[in-house]
Amino acid sequence: MKKKAVVLLSGGLDSSTILAYAINKEFDIYAISFFYGQRHKFELEASKKVAQHFKVKDHKTAHIDLRVFGGSALTAEIDVPKGRTEAEMDGEIPITYVPARNTIFLSFALAYAEVIGSDDIFIGVNAVDYSGYPDCRPEYIEAYEKMANLATKSGVENENPLTIHTPLIDLKKSEIINMGLELGVDYSITSTCYDPDEYGLPCGICDSCVLRLKGFSELGIEDPAEYQP
Repeated sequence: MKKKAVVLLSGGLDSSTILAYAINKEFDIYAISFFYGQRHKFELEASKKVAQHFKVKDHKTAHIDLRVFGGSALTAEIDVPKGRTEAEMDGEIPITYVPARNTIFLSFALAYAEVIGSDDIFIGVNAVDYSGYPDCRPEYIEAYEKMANLATKSGVENENPLTIHTPLIDLKKSEIINMGLELGVDYSITSTCYDPDEYGLPCGICDSCVLRLKGFSELGIEDPAEYQP
């Protein structure tokens, strides 16, 4: 029997690649997505398409309304930064950072893993092309993994400790895309934009779009996603 893995799936470029990576490692995939009040909720439609494309074992969507706290351009009436240079992106923690988001998401994934009897969680965090988020750093993942093995029944009783896999964490965006293409990711169905229009078309100029387009450009290929005019 294949081992089970929980994969955090937003429907974006990185998470779709990590899902394909876990499949390639011969795991049965239990994907989890989140509606957390994000303005770019179209990504949930993308997550469904990606899950269907790869025929995952199960795909759940958890609902957590982080709009009650706000504090981010993704969960409050704050403008999404657009047209910024890479130097500007790297200069500070951006307003698109959602307070404690990965900690909350990993907690849900941890509970899901414990229920299905999985020792493996995959998350597509990356600390190279966009290092502004504190919860995408290797030291954060290491600390969370240690906590997870102390705080759960499975962590205390099982011989196999829980492992949080982050194979994209040290890769450039172009390297992530190249990996995904080799693993069969259809990037035309993924959604990366922080501020898409009502039809889900990406803006092309928010930080997330800029880095995605740069990755495809470095590979000398066109992004298959359709953008706003």
